[in-house]
Amino acid sequence: MKATLAQVRSFDGPVRLLMVNQFTINLGFYMLMPYLADHLSNDLGMAAWLVGLTLGVRNLSQQGMFLVGGSLADRLGYKPMILTGLGLRTVGFALLGVADALPVLIVASALTGLAGALFNPAVRAYLAQEAGDRKVEAFAAFNVFYQLGILIGPLVGLLLGGVAFQLTCLVAAGLFAVLAVAQAKALPTRRGSRAGAAESVVRDWRTALSNRPFVLFTLAMAGSYVLNFQVYLGLPIEVRRLTGGELGVTLLFVVSGALAVTGQVRIAAWAKARWTPAQALVRGLALMGLSFVPMGLAAIAAPAQAPPAGPLDYTMAITPVLLSTALLTIATLVTYPFEMATISTLGSNAMVGTYYGLYNTVAGIGIAAGNTLTGFALDAGRDIGAPSLPWWTLAAVGIACALAVRAVARSGHLTPVPEPPREPART
Repeated sequence: MKATLAQVRSFDGPVRLLMVNQFTINLGFYMLMPYLADHLSNDLGMAAWLVGLTLGVRNLSQQGMFLVGGSLADRLGYKPMILTGLGLRTVGFALLGVADALPVLIVASALTGLAGALFNPAVRAYLAQEAGDRKVEAFAAFNVFYQLGILIGPLVGLLLGGVAFQLTCLVAAGLFAVLAVAQAKALPTRRGSRAGAAESVVRDWRTALSNRPFVLFTLAMAGSYVLNFQVYLGLPIEVRRLTGGELGVTLLFVVSGALAVTGQVRIAAWAKARWTPAQALVRGLALMGLSFVPMGLAAIAAPAQAPPAGPLDYTMAITPVLLSTALLTIATLVTYPFEMATISTLGSNAMVGTYYGLYNTVAGIGIAAGNTLTGFALDAGRDIGAPSLPWWTLAAVGIACALAVRAVARSGHLTPVPEPPREPART
């Protein structure tokens, strides 16, 4: 952590504030969201399909509005979008705590999702602008705070939920409210990269979609989000299959979070000193794919694993999952800072928020489609007696992504495009 703290102190105040901002956002979010489905189904007695609808509205409102949020940040400024998003999430979380009627819960879920669509691209665009040539280092340190919030949030939520879920919601809403006030006072105002532009937002979207290097890079990276999401989908399912309990799921998240918090800055610095950005991305993606090999081998060795009878059996059962989790986390720590820096670079800082918004939209579509296919592969593997099928499939996805990014890099498409002429900012 000393290296991380030293790195954080090397940046200006706005960058440090954005990191604290992201930690608090994730702390508040993960205090509440992991326990929302249980609250809706058990406390409120909602049917499973209504729970799915409520949660789906949140995801759709966020993923579907990322592009709009990014474009608004470019036009109206980064700080206004951050503050608006924080305000909306304050209201949304408070409503989740007090509402018991489906229409209000739907509205609350939509507000929490829209909030993320507004502040996420704005925060990343602001960070990229402030970091200048140190984007890789800035996003590495940023990811530490991001992961720390994910690690601590569920623990705080578990403690508060022991009293009442409503308390969790209100505390989370309070965190966002305090954060909004603090950001309003302390975060310097920064003009968006398209402030005062005469062209329409739709034209900006067309410009981004016609940026061939960016589009190719986005499509090549889409599969990596499916792999990253297996920490929340495939790996927990496999832990339960192998161990018959939830302890292993907790260990999985502890391993992932601890590695991210303690290793991100050092791993990013090590990779930057030895590899070009393209090499770091290709090798990180390849490692993502290879991280599922232990799972595939374990599924072949024990296709019908019985619940472990003792500590030794438990250790042997869970070791492949934890090894895959560790490798997947390390691979993500390699790729993430270079990925975020490359998005900004390919956009030539002309429409930073728009590019981050479009990239996140494509990633969200990839996660939705990929998770559906992963679930199908998990079911099909069990049905045909080949539980290793999903893991080899995911390994192939990682290798395919690595080869795709390598092809994009070798064709010269990871070279920044010239920034298009811009209208002078209006005063």
